[in-house]
Amino acid sequence: MTHDMRLASEKTFRPVAALFAFDEEEEAIREENRLFRVAEALEVGMVGANTGTVSNVAAPLGGIKESGLEREGSKYGIDEFAQVKIITIGGLPLT
Repeated sequence: MTHDMRLASEKTFRPVAALFAFDEEEEAIREENRLFRVAEALEVGMVGANTGTVSNVAAPLGGIKESGLEREGSKYGIDEFAQVKIITIGGLPLT
């Protein structure tokens, strides 16, 4: 498969294995690293690649900007419902 094929850039709505061949190992690594650079640059709460499911029970679910900054699910989601209080007795901090 090549990058100029429609299958490389359009959603198929059916199970298809799109396989790319690489002549050099460095080329494959460069292409894979592109995913991480793009995912890091996107201003979104979640990024999914090569998957139909973006989230799971261990990952926080949430957005960025207009969709909200809160998270739900996972250990991070409970922080949205918690209030932190510090109580100090006799110089010993208790939480």
